[in-house]
Amino acid sequence: MTPVENLFATSTLTLAQESFETILETAGFRLERIVSAGHVTPPGEWYDQERAEWVVLLQGEARLVFEDDRAAVILRPGDHVVIPAHRRHRVEWTDPAQHTVWLALHYMA
Repeated sequence: MTPVENLFATSTLTLAQESFETILETAGFRLERIVSAGHVTPPGEWYDQERAEWVVLLQGEARLVFEDDRAAVILRPGDHVVIPAHRRHRVEWTDPAQHTVWLALHYMA
């Protein structure tokens, strides 16, 4: 029997730390589910990734900031953004009152 999983299933998570779960991975890409609950990128740190990333927010709310453009990007359910490789960014805020569920596709552009 083929197992069925649910992207919104978060009841078994204890979110002292942000949750990163690889859903599918090949040589060319990695698809992961991220679940946040008030988690942010630590002060002074930036994500600087080798691969481009397409990220979509499925549930909750989040705020991203890019090093080269300090205007906040607010993401709500259904919003998505492409982040080119090595474009430094950080998560400034995620909703602490609910789980924020993201899908992130990391790929070579």
